[in-house]
Amino acid sequence: MKGGSRGQGTEGGVDFNLPEELQLLKETARRFVDKELIPLERECRPEGEEMPERFLRPLQEKARALGFWLLDVPQEYGGAGLSLLARCVIAEEVSRTVALPFRGNELFGPEARPVLFHCSEEQRGRFLYPVLRGEKRVCFAQTEPDAGSDPASMRTRAARAGEEFILNGTKRFITGAGRADFAQVMAVTDAEKRARGGITCFIVELKSPGVTLDRQWPTMMGDAPWQIVFDNVRVPAANVIGKIGQGFSLAQKWITEGRIRGHGARCLGIAQRALDMTIDYARIRVTFGQPLSERQAVQFMVADSAMELHTARLLVYECAWRHDRGEEVRDLSYMVKITCTEMVSRVVDRAIQIHGGIGLTKDLPLELWYRQVRSIRITEGPAEVLRWRLAQNLLKAQRKP
Repeated sequence: MKGGSRGQGTEGGVDFNLPEELQLLKETARRFVDKELIPLERECRPEGEEMPERFLRPLQEKARALGFWLLDVPQEYGGAGLSLLARCVIAEEVSRTVALPFRGNELFGPEARPVLFHCSEEQRGRFLYPVLRGEKRVCFAQTEPDAGSDPASMRTRAARAGEEFILNGTKRFITGAGRADFAQVMAVTDAEKRARGGITCFIVELKSPGVTLDRQWPTMMGDAPWQIVFDNVRVPAANVIGKIGQGFSLAQKWITEGRIRGHGARCLGIAQRALDMTIDYARIRVTFGQPLSERQAVQFMVADSAMELHTARLLVYECAWRHDRGEEVRDLSYMVKITCTEMVSRVVDRAIQIHGGIGLTKDLPLELWYRQVRSIRITEGPAEVLRWRLAQNLLKAQRKP
């Protein structure tokens, strides 16, 4: 179930179909969502970070039986070791339901966060394996009050003091901090180098003296991420992940994958379900003696949604495929994030408009998606910032001989 390559030539052309193994994977995931998850939506619609245990545990057992377990964890650590494209295919299908938390979804096992895969052998025993076994939980702490879309300007500092570092600073909008045992904290260790070798990743025990879960920030999406204050927190040098100064590159690699899967593939699934619901409703809803599906204004909205979704899907699949081939996909990942998050906002908005008053109710998943997808146009790089960086990169490349 690893998932093979895509787009291989056939008779001198290009094959735009998923490989057979990924098509089977997609069909299996779709059946699982249709049978096990969508029927739960009326009684289970978590807006926070956790799914109630009475729903989660049975679903995890069924997912594990299908081989959907620890999808992004390398096989050497007991995971499935799926390619990014395979994980995107699964994420697309799973995102068609609101029965799962939008953030902190543990349907396919504990969330390890890929930065932990860079642990040393000794660190794996203390951090990685306890997380994979479900004994410990971890969160990722990079965003700050004045360093969200510009993480390189973070102010959290870690000063060397013998075999320890003294950590000071504040992190904000940290998902899962309230239930985590430790955090992967990004901090400046060289103010001159910053993003170019001056930011380091530390594992910080959240019960350490000087660590305070200061407050939560309730959001329109229903979750409430945390603000964490670090006041002269002593962190052993043995808790540095990777090398000193390597933290920013580790985080950006993970965030790039997140843009492709979490912001790209997830939007595909939401948009597909919203479009399917729209078409079904337009066929049965009759006004002034005709179904809505006979109205040109509605037909145009359906057509626009289908075209935008198809375009976005090709972009996501290509980007994930190129990433799996080891190609540099930074600029392409920007395109994925911008295109998909803006596309799904329009598709869901049109779906609500066509459904009319019923689309505004909590009986349907549309109103929840409407709130959730608004957030992902901001998180992990606002569209405006990514457009700016994309343009800079393109203009810089064009100047080269």
